[in-house]
Amino acid sequence: MNKFAAPRKSLGQNFLQDPNIINKIVASLGITKNDAVVEIGPGRGALTDLIIPQAGHTHLIEFDRDLVVHWQDRANSIKNLTVHGADVMRFDLHEIISTSDRKIKVIGNLPYNISSPVLFHLMHYAEHIEHQVVMLQKEVVERMASGPGSRQYGRLSVMLQQRYHIENLFKVPPTAFFPAPKVDSAIARLTPLTTIPFPVDNQTDFEKTVKQSFSMRRKTLRNNLKGSIDSEQIESLGIDPGARAETLEVADFAALSNLYTKLPKTA
Repeated sequence: MNKFAAPRKSLGQNFLQDPNIINKIVASLGITKNDAVVEIGPGRGALTDLIIPQAGHTHLIEFDRDLVVHWQDRANSIKNLTVHGADVMRFDLHEIISTSDRKIKVIGNLPYNISSPVLFHLMHYAEHIEHQVVMLQKEVVERMASGPGSRQYGRLSVMLQQRYHIENLFKVPPTAFFPAPKVDSAIARLTPLTTIPFPVDNQTDFEKTVKQSFSMRRKTLRNNLKGSIDSEQIESLGIDPGARAETLEVADFAALSNLYTKLPKTA
C-alpha cells in the first residue's frame, strides 16, 4: 500500500483488506465472461483485481485523481478495462450501457456520506442493470430492506422497494477495512424488478409523495399530505388518513402518487 497516498477522509475512503470478505462480495454479483461490470469507487483494487479476470469488460468510475492516474496506467496493459475519471453522481451510465449488448452489473463500496443519493442516481438506469451489489453502512442496508411497521422503514425503503428486490446479504466488520470505520457495514444486492407490481404514472410525483408522507414521522398522512391530497381523497383509496406513513405498504404509496398525478394542480 505504500505507493498510494493516505486514505482521504474527505472522500469517505475506507479500503477493504479482508480477503474472505472481498471474495464473498465479488461472488455475490455472479460475474461471467459475458458481463460488463461497472465498479463505483475501485479505490486500491481489492474488488477490482478479482473482477477483471472474471468479467468480459470492467468499467471503473473513480473520483480521486491520484487513483484515476493509477488505474489509467494499469488500463494501458489490460484490454478489457476502461477507466472513467468522474463523480458518479454526475456520470451518465448510458455512456457504458450503449457499449454493451446486455444488461450491466454494478458493484461498489459506496462513500457512506453520499450513499442514498448514489442509490437514487442508479435508479434512473435500473432497466439496464441486471444486479447491483453495494457496500453501505449497516443501518442503511437495514432501512433499505425493512418492511412497514418497523422503525427503520422510511423514504429510502419505499423508493427502492418499488423498483428492486432487495437482499441484505451479510455484515462487514470495521476490521475488514483500512482505516477501520467507526460503524459496521453490510452488503446489499439489488435486483431491478422486470415486472413492477406497483407501477407509478409519474416518478417525480412518486418521489414527492413519499418524501412528503415521511416529512414528519410522528404526524399522520392527513397532516403531512395537506395541500397535496386531502383526507377524502386518501380515504377513496381505502387508506386511513389518520395513519402514519411508516404503516403503509409500497402499494399504498404508489396509489397515493398516482392519485396525486391525476389531481388538478394550482399555479
